[in-house]
Amino acid sequence: PAWGSEWFWWHWQGQHEAAYERFVRRRFPPGTTYAEFAPHFTAYDFQPRQWAQLFQRAGARYVVLTTKHHEGFTNWGSPVSWNWNSVDTGPHRDLVAELGEALRESNLRYGLYHSLMEWFHPLYLADKQNDFKTQSFVFKKTMPELYDLVLKYKPDLIWSDGDWEAPDSYWNSTSFLAWLYNDSPVKDTMVVNDRWGRGCSCHHGGFYNCADKFRPGTLPHHKWEMCSSLDRLSWGYRSNMSLAEVMDEMSMIEELVQTVSLGGNYLLNVGPTKEGVIVPIFQERLLALGRWLDTNGEAIYESQPWRVQVENTTDTVWYTSKGPVVFAIFLLWPRDNVLCLSSPIPSPGTQVTLLGIGGTLEWQKQPGKGMLITLPYMLPSPLPPQSGWVVKLQGVK
Repeated sequence: PAWGSEWFWWHWQGQHEAAYERFVRRRFPPGTTYAEFAPHFTAYDFQPRQWAQLFQRAGARYVVLTTKHHEGFTNWGSPVSWNWNSVDTGPHRDLVAELGEALRESNLRYGLYHSLMEWFHPLYLADKQNDFKTQSFVFKKTMPELYDLVLKYKPDLIWSDGDWEAPDSYWNSTSFLAWLYNDSPVKDTMVVNDRWGRGCSCHHGGFYNCADKFRPGTLPHHKWEMCSSLDRLSWGYRSNMSLAEVMDEMSMIEELVQTVSLGGNYLLNVGPTKEGVIVPIFQERLLALGRWLDTNGEAIYESQPWRVQVENTTDTVWYTSKGPVVFAIFLLWPRDNVLCLSSPIPSPGTQVTLLGIGGTLEWQKQPGKGMLITLPYMLPSPLPPQSGWVVKLQGVK
């Protein structure tokens, strides 16, 4: 229906929210069921190569496709989702395969998002009724699909979700993961997240998500990923989205910088339309991020957290490092063109450059500790300049 949220079915028929009931009443014939929306999902304009090209230009190194959300509809011909998949109905295409092919041609890693549970599946509801003491749904639906995805598409990453209502023993997660890492065709290259059963998140997994849009206050001890969405109110496309609800360029760059400084990866979501199109405003944002990374990627890709992640005097200067090199990423341009850094300890041989600009910058030791860097003069402009610049520091401690 492309309205409200990707949790549409649940809000409409799980919680009977008035706005959703009204939406269906006004726009569809009486007695409409959720299943009747499937034929409207056509993917007529889906061009996987264009997607791959866009993601590459956005600076992405890996892409995660939703193969199945909590509603159970699969974007490939799942053998255990008869007539509720993109091959039997809707697009009549294997979307998981098509995107995978295009991404691999572009040398991008391919991740598959998969929801363990399904809101209204009769077998899941029966297991839930039995307090998850029975596992009919897991053995007849969840596990066959996970094995099928791995064997068919050999993904680089599995982004599991929909685990929170039941323990990992119900989901059979440990046996699946043991197979994945010991016997599967991707055992040596596979990465997984942390959503494999109630209480698992932030404690077990290849990398931690902890929560959607998770922002740790301090440097986590484990590899993690921040998943965010360009539409601040939804992960799926909404026809009722307004411009004010779309993340702007500055917010995107800030999220990326803060995440990477704290040792995380950044997974930025776009919800495509039912025709299979990524709307122009999302494309524009992704390309803006790509342009920023073209200039400043050296401070982001393959970087490590430094001994200080953020200046204690301000939250607008963040640090990353690569071997002996330190990068200071400042989100606001200082009014007097002098950047004041209190954390790095300079030496007589310290060299400072601004990424994207040739030549070295002048600097001096700050009274007390740290350094003052003279930035190039920027022409006065009524508009605030773009966000995020990087000074590369060599020969500091």
